[in-house]
Amino acid sequence: MDISVVVPLFNEDESLPELGAWIERVMKENGFSYEVIMVDDGSKDGSWAEVGKLRASNPCFKGIRFRRNYGKSAALQMGFEAAQGDVVITMDADMQDSPDEIPALYKMIMQDGFDVVSGWKQKRYDPISKTVPTKLFNWAVRRMSKIYLHDFNCGLKAYRLDVVKSIEVYGEMHRFIPVIAKWAGFGKIGEKVVQHRARKYGTTKFGMNRFVNGFLDLLSLSFVGRFSKKPMHFFGSLGLLLFVLGFIAAIWLGAQKIWCLKHGIPAPLVTSSPWFYIFLTFMLMGLQLFLAGYMAELVGRNSPTRNTYLVSDYLGLEATCKSERE
Repeated sequence: MDISVVVPLFNEDESLPELGAWIERVMKENGFSYEVIMVDDGSKDGSWAEVGKLRASNPCFKGIRFRRNYGKSAALQMGFEAAQGDVVITMDADMQDSPDEIPALYKMIMQDGFDVVSGWKQKRYDPISKTVPTKLFNWAVRRMSKIYLHDFNCGLKAYRLDVVKSIEVYGEMHRFIPVIAKWAGFGKIGEKVVQHRARKYGTTKFGMNRFVNGFLDLLSLSFVGRFSKKPMHFFGSLGLLLFVLGFIAAIWLGAQKIWCLKHGIPAPLVTSSPWFYIFLTFMLMGLQLFLAGYMAELVGRNSPTRNTYLVSDYLGLEATCKSERE
């Protein structure tokens, strides 16, 4: 199979018929064998019924439905697990991503040899309250990851199949899939200018809190990426530094007391000095951090239930089909 298109959706019943027809037309015009995996993230409208209609008219359309809303990362992860195409393309269901970009994205993966191709919405139809924080966010991710993409949060991306089978997306880490892919060993990451269409249906599902959450996730990802395999390198080093500083300072305080006694100079008790308790706190904090690093080494970062979701329905995931060039 050439292409798997993964479409996470939440309350998108208005846009799905048009989006489905558009994807189908592009696939037929280019003669791709394909599947479209629509992951309904607990929609409360008629989205799942629309997925069923698309499936009834074309077996290339498949569906996964969550019992409740888990978020975009969970939807993408389930789509990645089900995907079978040589190239996996993700796009949003709100019609702001153009399926006409699919052939060029496919070419960049299969012919140009990229592992990941991220869309860049160079001309955006968003208010300034959204574009300015987005630029700041992208700048911060570039500095942290050393991946020089303009738009990390663009939903239109293409991946080689082994990329999506080698990574895990959880929490709200969908914004950082290129970074996760790079740390998984897929270093050829490209970018393509794509069309950003004005919203035609519905309203945005994300508020301003996504930027706060995005920066917190960036810090988390940076920490996990650097220290997930060896947490002792972080906790142990910091703990050892604090302990040594506190210990040396305490020794200095005690030596100062002995020197004063030796020279007959009156000196207060060591325990009457506030510095003694500050240095003692340093030592205790260092010991606790060191133990935290040791425990983290034992526990590890992987949880067997981190990506466990309640799926109520599947549609045609066992089927494959091929379109014919018209």
